[in-house]
Amino acid sequence: MRRERLGFGFALAVLSLWCTMEVAVEAAWSLQTPVKLVWHYYKVHNTCDYAEAYIRHQVESFFKYDKTIAPKLLRLLYADCFVDGCDASVLLDGPNSEKTAPQNRGLAGFAFIDKIKTVLEARCPGVVSCADILNLATRDAVHLSGAPSYPVYTGRRDGMTSTKDSVDLPSPSISWEASLAYFRSRGLDVLDMTTLLGAHSMGRTHCSFIVDRLYNFNDTGKPDPSMKASLLAEMRKLCPPKTKKGQPDPLVFLNPASESKYSFTNSYYSKVLTNEAVLGVDQQLLYNEDTKQITEEFAAGFEDFRRSFALSMSRMGNINVLTGKEGEIRKNCRFPNKK
Repeated sequence: MRRERLGFGFALAVLSLWCTMEVAVEAAWSLQTPVKLVWHYYKVHNTCDYAEAYIRHQVESFFKYDKTIAPKLLRLLYADCFVDGCDASVLLDGPNSEKTAPQNRGLAGFAFIDKIKTVLEARCPGVVSCADILNLATRDAVHLSGAPSYPVYTGRRDGMTSTKDSVDLPSPSISWEASLAYFRSRGLDVLDMTTLLGAHSMGRTHCSFIVDRLYNFNDTGKPDPSMKASLLAEMRKLCPPKTKKGQPDPLVFLNPASESKYSFTNSYYSKVLTNEAVLGVDQQLLYNEDTKQITEEFAAGFEDFRRSFALSMSRMGNINVLTGKEGEIRKNCRFPNKK
C-alpha cells in the first residue's frame, strides 16, 4: 500500500516504531529497497570490508572544519538521483556534463568526494563506486548535522555518461502540482516530497533563484503576496533586482533560523507556516491540505520529521540504480574509465 493512501498521522506513528533498534530499522527498509542492492555490500562480498568506516572517518574529519559539507552533499545527491538515477553521473567533468547545466549552478562538494575516492582506491582499488560513496558520505554528513542515521544499501555502479541536456531539475518557483508530479515520476510520493524539501532547513541558495518572488512574481511586477513583509524586506536588502549582465549573484540562507549553524532542525516547517519560506516551492506546501497537514505535524514534532526524513532519503537513494554488470566502477569519479 502506498504511504499516501494511509493517514499521515498513522504513517508517522508507524515510522516511530523502528527508531531505536538497527535490526528493526533494517527490516523496515528491506520493504523499500530494491533486491539488487545489498546491506553492507562490501563486507558481504569481502571486497572492501571497512569501506563504510573509511568513508565515515573522512566525513567526520572534514565536518570538524567545514559544516557546510552537509547541505552541499545533500544538494549534490539530489542533483544526481533525480536526473538519471543514483549513478554518480553528476560528478563527471566535461563541457557538456550535468554539472554545467544552469540548474546545477553552485553545486559543491566534488573535491570532498574525490578525496574519499582517493583513500578507497589506495586501500581497495576498483571496488567502491562513486555512487555508493556519495550516498554514504551524505548520510554520514547530515547525521552529524542532527539528522538520524539511516541504512544505505550498497552495490551501486557508476554511470558512464553525463549531459547537461538530461538535467530536468525543476525551478524553485515550480507549482505545487508540478512539483508533486515530478517526485511521483521518480517513484516517490507526497510524504517523500514534503519530507525531502525539509533539507532546506540548512544551506544557502543564490538570489537568482528567488529574485522573481521579490520583484516580479508571476510577471506581475510585484512581490509574492504570500511572503511575510519582514522576510521580503530582509531578502530585498540581500538580493537587488537583476538589471544587467554580469551582476553579482549573492548567496542567502535558505532558513534564516539556522543560518551558519548548519544544523538539521524542523524550524524550516515553522517558517513555512508563518509565510517565511525563502523558496517559492517551499511556501506552496500550504497550498494543499495533505502537504499542509504534514508540515504542521513536522513543525510540532521534530522526531516525526527526523524519522520520515531517514526513510525518504533511503528511498531517494534507490532511484534507478545500476548494479551487476551495468555501468562501471570508476577509478576517478570525474571521468569514465578508459576502454
